[in-house]
Amino acid sequence: MSTSTPSSPVRLLLCDDHAVVRAGLRALLSSADGIEVVGEAGTGEEALAMATRLRPDVVLMDLQLDGGMDGVTATRHLTSDGGGESPRVLVLTMFDTDADITRAIEAGATGYLLKAERPDELFTAIRDAAYGRTTLSAPVADRLLTQLRSPRPALSAREQEILGQLARGLGNREIARALFISEATVKTHLGRIYGKLGVETRAGAVAVAQEKRLLR
Repeated sequence: MSTSTPSSPVRLLLCDDHAVVRAGLRALLSSADGIEVVGEAGTGEEALAMATRLRPDVVLMDLQLDGGMDGVTATRHLTSDGGGESPRVLVLTMFDTDADITRAIEAGATGYLLKAERPDELFTAIRDAAYGRTTLSAPVADRLLTQLRSPRPALSAREQEILGQLARGLGNREIARALFISEATVKTHLGRIYGKLGVETRAGAVAVAQEKRLLR
């Protein structure tokens, strides 16, 4: 990571797949003291390449990126340098599900903000991120505390996929076709899902999944 000093601005790289959002952020950040936007990336792959070339202090990362690498994967790659040269990654997204928050933090994100934040809170979070200080939007902090107090059921990746298809209203045969597995396998997974969620019906599984924000 580049070293920012009180006299040098925080070097910031924007990563968002919407050009209008990037333009808006650049315009907004131009009014912030001590922050310099050094580049814009529209994909995770672009963010990795630009980070290597531009050496930003902080990457402001959206999670949902069209096509290719998503924001979580890009974050994991950006923060994986064990030599201390990695930029900090500050997530800025519209999504606050438990799954998104957990994946981003486990990937190495320094902070997690929602796009509804006030500009001054965003500016402060960027500066804090440059020095390794964690910033979380209030709803995100609340969700993390809730997770700690009431851990989410540990669903496997396949069980999460099936739960997602279930929430879409698909039947067993449709789920089997969508995931290229047999109906018997779907039934087996559903039984495990019901047991982990403490329910007996499809509607109950979807209701608990929504309550615990297990659905992407």
